[in-house]
Parts: sequence; C-alpha cells; structure tokens
Amino acid sequence: MVKILIVVTSVNMYQNSNLETGLWVSELTHIYQGAQEHGYEVTIASPKGGVTPIDPESLKPIVRDKISESYWADSSFRELLQNTKSLEEVSNKQFDCVYLAGGHGTMYDFPDDSTLQSIIRTHYEKNKIISAICHGVGGLLNVKLSNGDYLIKGKTITGFNWFEESLARRKKQVPFNLEAALKERKSNYKKAFIPMTSKVLVDDNLITGQNPFSSKEMAKVVMRQLEKISQ
Repeated sequence: MVKILIVVTSVNMYQNSNLETGLWVSELTHIYQGAQEHGYEVTIASPKGGVTPIDPESLKPIVRDKISESYWADSSFRELLQNTKSLEEVSNKQFDCVYLAGGHGTMYDFPDDSTLQSIIRTHYEKNKIISAICHGVGGLLNVKLSNGDYLIKGKTITGFNWFEESLARRKKQVPFNLEAALKERKSNYKKAFIPMTSKVLVDDNLITGQNPFSSKEMAKVVMRQLEKISQ
C-alpha cells in the first residue's frame, strides 16, 4: 500500500494584521483526489495537530474549482481537517511521499519546524518523494541533509513568486519574500513566464509546484511518480 503524508498549516492569522489565513483548499483537494482514485493511504498532519484553518480566499468562487467544491461540500472531508494528526505523532512513520500543501499560514509554521525538517530529511535521503506546492515550498527552506548542505541547494524548484504576492495583495502581510529566500539557499529557482499559471518541476525525487493554479498538474505529476514505485 502506497502511503502519503500531507502536511497542512496550523496557523489561522497573519501576525501583523487581523486578516485570516490558513490552508489553501485546492492545494489539498487535488492531491487527495488523486490518492483516492489510486487507492493510496493518506495521512493529514499539521505542526500542532487538530484543526487546520482554511484561508477564506481559497473558498471564493473565482478560485474554487469543481474538485475543491465537491470536497468542501462533503462533511466527512471537513471533519478530517478538524482532526489532523500532529507531526510528532507521525514522525516515526514511513511514507512513500511527503507532500507540503500551501496557504500563507505555512510561512509561519513550516520553515522552522524541526520535526517537519527531520521528516523531510529522513524521507528524502531514503529516496522517497518530497513534494511541496506554493507557500508550502517554504517548508523546504531550512531542511539540511546529513552532510550539512541545504536540501534545496542546487535543486531546480519553484514556489509562489514575489510578483504573484503583489497580485494576491499580501506583500505587506507576509513574513518574508519566498522567492528571494529560495534563491538565497542557492536553489535553481524557476517560475512560469505568466504569473498565476501552472508550473510543476521535478528534480529527481523532489517535486514542486508554483501556485494554486498548479494544484491539478501537481497531483498528476506526484501520482505518476508514485505509480512507478507501486508497480
């Protein structure tokens, strides 16, 4: 049985304003749907466990697709998001894929979480799939490998860029510039030519997606990579 760990945020507010944030729904629903279709086992965990807050922006009709809509209408799915495991609870378990879902909340609780870093390092060095989308890519920023190098050093990756942050009207709220931070770690950062369009990159067992509009393609790419190990 292929096992996937989906990591979501525990943070519901921007620290310097009264704006709500949290998980970006489509960045979870598409990977979850793909896993369901393949019969894979999914565990959803967050730094604190329990409720993962939802970014209200991700529920607006303009960005909510049919898959997200159908899952959000499902009370059992919403119940899952009220009862996530804590990272500590899953830290000694083995998965075939670790997937970091995005949403601005992740910028606060992903980058410096030592348990998350340990989970990512352990699985990456065992050649398991590490995947992250949008702001969830920030969870890779401070992960160091056993040799002391940053995991993303020299890796071809993507993530939510600074111009997209302008379009999202969140430049003044976010705690840091994700694009600049990824480049500072000497990653080979790339982005779509047109902002807010899909881009997914694969570098060996590391898969990254740029923004919410990459959710569908991201799920397909991760499933394709997992199919290789399940055959």
